[in-house]
Amino acid sequence: MSALAAMGGDREIRFDGVANAWTHDVPDFHVLAIECVANHTAQWYSRVGGLPDAAFTHDGQITKQAVRSITLAALSPYPDALLWDVGAGCGSVAIEWMRAARGARAYAIEHNQDRCEMISQNCVRLGVEKLQLIKGKAPDELRELEVPDSVFIGGSLTGVGVFEHCWERLRPGGRLVANAVTLESETRLLELHQQFGGQLTRLSVQQAEPVGKFHGWRPSMPVTQWQVAKT
Repeated sequence: MSALAAMGGDREIRFDGVANAWTHDVPDFHVLAIECVANHTAQWYSRVGGLPDAAFTHDGQITKQAVRSITLAALSPYPDALLWDVGAGCGSVAIEWMRAARGARAYAIEHNQDRCEMISQNCVRLGVEKLQLIKGKAPDELRELEVPDSVFIGGSLTGVGVFEHCWERLRPGGRLVANAVTLESETRLLELHQQFGGQLTRLSVQQAEPVGKFHGWRPSMPVTQWQVAKT
């Protein structure tokens, strides 16, 4: 830390030191400059979308790293834009949206209390304390929210009126991205694609895992992604 006292005056003085060993007697009126120096155990996270799953506290309900990276690319974060993350789980998409662009904002809508607590923890851990957490179910909790620039539906896709309300409120030119894992939600995406167009993508990820003393490919559940721009 550096304490700058009486700046511009005859008694101008500077004090330097480390916080946990600070011994200087500094005048009451001063400017304090702090440099945070991480030690060798600190974990550094990129602002590029696709943080490791381990960066988040979650219960398994998380958009996995590879799929999340593609999802963020489809959502296209940009400065000051607002995202609705509907069925947010642990908040991974909303959090990475806010990290990706200066001034980007997000509402995370989640009804499960335990997951709401996880979202709060992840916001603090990853430096996006301004994320606005909305505890409740869609579409009920969406009615009074500010008009979004982009919408991500990661859960609640089969909920009555969820897509319709999101689409109605989405600003012209905005983007909607939805991911489906179950057959029921995938069927819903196919219906929406036929009605509204857009792009459908099937995402399949395999990771190498131990098989005895060897290794083999273990596939994750495939994800169907639909992205569409509102004209």
